[in-house]
Amino acid sequence: MSQYVALSKVGMRRSGLEWFSSLPACLLLLAVVIFSTSSDIHNQMLRGGEQLWSGYYKLRMDPVAPTCDANRNIDAAVAAELAEKPAKDDPMAALLGVKEKDPADVRLSIERAVADCRAAHESYINLRDQLTPGVKAYRAVELFVADLTAFGLSSQRYILVILVMLCAVTATLTRHHIAMRAMETRLDYTVSHTLQTIANAMLLGSSVIFRQSSLGAETSVSTEELLLHNFWITGFACLTLASLYRLFRVPDDLKVGGSLNKAFLAVPLYTVMCLISGTYFMLIGHSSGIGIYLGKMMELADMFLNVGLYVWVGMMLKQTRLATLVFNVFRPWRMPPELLAVVAVLVAAVPTAYTGASGIFVIAAGAVIYSELRAAGARRQLALAATAMSGSLGVVLRPCLLVVVIAYLNREVTTDELFGWGIWVFVLTATMFTVVALTVNRESKFNLAPSSEALPAMIHAFRPLIPYVLVIVAVVLLYRFALDVHMDEFSAPRLLPVIMLAILLYEHVSLKNSKGRTPGELSHQGLERSLRGATNDTTAEIGALLLLLGLSVSIGGVIERSHIMQSFPQAFDSAWSAMLLMVVILVILGMIMDAFGAVILVTATVATIAYSSGIHPVHFWMVTLVAFELGYLSPPVALNHLLTRQVVGEAEFAAADEQTGTFYQRYERIIMPLIAMGISLLVVAFVPLMFYA
Repeated sequence: MSQYVALSKVGMRRSGLEWFSSLPACLLLLAVVIFSTSSDIHNQMLRGGEQLWSGYYKLRMDPVAPTCDANRNIDAAVAAELAEKPAKDDPMAALLGVKEKDPADVRLSIERAVADCRAAHESYINLRDQLTPGVKAYRAVELFVADLTAFGLSSQRYILVILVMLCAVTATLTRHHIAMRAMETRLDYTVSHTLQTIANAMLLGSSVIFRQSSLGAETSVSTEELLLHNFWITGFACLTLASLYRLFRVPDDLKVGGSLNKAFLAVPLYTVMCLISGTYFMLIGHSSGIGIYLGKMMELADMFLNVGLYVWVGMMLKQTRLATLVFNVFRPWRMPPELLAVVAVLVAAVPTAYTGASGIFVIAAGAVIYSELRAAGARRQLALAATAMSGSLGVVLRPCLLVVVIAYLNREVTTDELFGWGIWVFVLTATMFTVVALTVNRESKFNLAPSSEALPAMIHAFRPLIPYVLVIVAVVLLYRFALDVHMDEFSAPRLLPVIMLAILLYEHVSLKNSKGRTPGELSHQGLERSLRGATNDTTAEIGALLLLLGLSVSIGGVIERSHIMQSFPQAFDSAWSAMLLMVVILVILGMIMDAFGAVILVTATVATIAYSSGIHPVHFWMVTLVAFELGYLSPPVALNHLLTRQVVGEAEFAAADEQTGTFYQRYERIIMPLIAMGISLLVVAFVPLMFYA
């Protein structure tokens, strides 16, 4: 008991960064979940109110007594109306002439008005009588939930700005931004933080200029927009100060010296994008350009907040035993590491389809996949390759949000068509990865355990998973029947955090006194510490990822405004030539932009060229999705590999680079995904042309 109390006291000790960064970020993410769920609750309360009290929608507001006279004397009213003469200055009378009033019409009109008045009085009395204390109490709760929902919708943009800036400052202070290589020397550190400071000052200046130009425009700026401007400016000012602080506080553990060429590789990708786009916009006399394109993030605030929720979900998953227990189910078969890597990538396709982008899934679950593959005996290069590819296969499966965005922006395709062909693309890419993983550089014998031995052990290993399955099913069914919310691409961002919180709560109750039930497993640290550890990891990851996604939007603006795409022919005589150009352009875009920003840019530029050249729209977008994934895995940027290093750790990457052997064995983590996705892209791009081009 005293040991548990001691742990509780330690658990309540938070660092300054946890108090001012992780805790606010956790509250913001919880607020997003609560606000989105409150909309579902409100819908159900409206339905429930209508079922309990017919015409409840009329009872939501206090009835107002009619001002008309229900006992009006009809004969007197008719006489008064007939005696009334039109005014001398009546323009209609002067234009059309005075017309005698028909007594029958006047009486009929007054009788109808009196009847309507009596009906209004009866309705008022009925509504007043229906307003029982129970109705008023229910209405008070329902209106509170309605106000909460409205407040949540109106505050989405502010929550996103605060979350991005808060987490970006945290990523700067903790040196957690995404770069081509880590800072190893003092020169790396100085060059990286000097350029970060310049880029952050550029962001600050662009935001200030954007605010001033908005205030100087002819159209008025609303209070909400002005507040957003002030939030951006305050955030970038804090980010600039954080990078300046880091610039002059050089850590003692860095090596002396260094190479300037390698130092530039340690500059975060968001900094490079900012310097490129900021310089371009200044040269064309449009210094507020970055601020304008960052402001466009607000149009997709819910999508970017969902990215943060998915990262949070992944970090909470990392704190549970769930992944270990899932891998335990497959261990009795004694699969070679190569086959286990294939299984991991195929299983990961399902959650990837809900997150909507491979990079998000790598950030969210990459660390879990890598650690479990290593624990199962996979070599580092293979585990890194599988981790980087873990999110690449599921982006074509239902209900991937990226596909929904494509169908929304392009009337030439539908989600049914894209998801229908996406299944075949998934089968192709999965087959290619399986073949490459099991044939090229297979170092383990393919000697599975006999089924008579593996099946009983597999069933035994599945038993600890049953409570987790029940928890997941319970949350899904609760939302399904209590809130009428199905598990799909729209509800997943708010359901998955609740599911993970329920799992953490289950483990807190059932395992808080255990010392680990599987080899190498740590004792359970409790709900508060697990949630705190997950949020600590989430904060830096969100800051690094969302800032990178936001600056990729500005790079898209540079490409759009520079009219690079207009330099290409707007139509090709040969679909084969057009497809070859499309493949090159799409892979390059996949290297430098996030998926959602790239889809918007491709829709506005490249897609029309493809359609005009005879490429079928569904075929084109299937090629686009595969090309993007190849771009995320291709050097020199290889974003998914950078994200893998971000979550796995620099030490594991350094250990993998020290591996000896053939060229393929030394660079397997890069080459294996390139072979699998490269061949898949060629097949998806050119084989269908044989049938219709």
